[in-house]
Amino acid sequence: MKKGIRVISMLCAAVLVLLAVACGNGSRPQKVGIFMPSKNEPRWTQDSDSLMRQLQAKGYSVEIKNAEGDVERQIHQIEAMIDGGCDVLVIAAHDGTRLADVLQKAAENYIKVIAYDRLIMDTLNVDYYVTFDNYEVGRLQGAYLEEALDLKNCDGPFFIEVFAGALTDNNAVFFYDGAMSVLKQYIKSGKLVVKSGQVEISDTSIQGWLRDVAKERMADLLRDFYSDGTPVHAILSPNDGLAMGIIEALRDFGFGSGGKPFPLLTGQDSDIENVKAMLSDEQVMSVFKDTRTLADHTFRMIDDILLGEWPETNDLATYHNNVKTVPTYVCNPVLVTKDNYKNILIDSGYYDISIFEE
Repeated sequence: MKKGIRVISMLCAAVLVLLAVACGNGSRPQKVGIFMPSKNEPRWTQDSDSLMRQLQAKGYSVEIKNAEGDVERQIHQIEAMIDGGCDVLVIAAHDGTRLADVLQKAAENYIKVIAYDRLIMDTLNVDYYVTFDNYEVGRLQGAYLEEALDLKNCDGPFFIEVFAGALTDNNAVFFYDGAMSVLKQYIKSGKLVVKSGQVEISDTSIQGWLRDVAKERMADLLRDFYSDGTPVHAILSPNDGLAMGIIEALRDFGFGSGGKPFPLLTGQDSDIENVKAMLSDEQVMSVFKDTRTLADHTFRMIDDILLGEWPETNDLATYHNNVKTVPTYVCNPVLVTKDNYKNILIDSGYYDISIFEE
């Protein structure tokens, strides 16, 4: 009888070991792959670092890859992660229109996919999306220019040039549409004049969100349309990286010297370099998207997925990728100027004040 009990005990122990292995016991099934699009903007490093800290603190294995501005590189990175074994992919796409095939492979391997801040298009195999209200980002930029130029009360004309983001990034459309929801009425009425005539997103987009491309386009606009002394009152830039390229072109054209003030220039991300530009009156505003908030909600979503629970979402209607409406968690952006940057960026602990006092 005792021998039978010992045999049963040994069998039970063996079953428990097998169950532990099958469940991964915190190893293989706990792996998360994070993919960032480039190193052009500092925010992508901040995003990935914030995510990694939270995931590792919970005991998950994390691997981070950066596409360095190359969509083929990102596709190969995702494919290698799938082949190596992974349970959740978090992807900030360099080109959200090119990932359908590799995400089909992810689906075949039962790997969940979270689109991070950039919607992945043309595929069923995106499970969730975490982002900011990018239409609101553009609306805040447009509304700032509307108020700063007093467009509701002044007849103008005020001269403005328009920049848009990369057409491979679905967010660029939201930024553009949000800004134009405010500004287009004034362009139509003639209060705002785009001397180049380049208004549509197809004419104003900057490939790859590249700073140097924005600088080159701004230099061309200044040379071709403003060499006769026509003032540039405002420039709509969708993000801070492009804004810095624009600032460089403006400096080269003589802005900021000889009493020639910079035009009203918008931005997004509140990068350190751009906050300094606001303090020196080269840029008037930026839209802050707190990457800590985005990373926090993404972490919770990953955690819920790996625990077999339903992740929290707050928008089930807005974000359609041409194939499906992707369940989304949307975070709110905040307007930042030189008047409130300390309250928003310093007091919250996002930056140290010493950075701006050097």
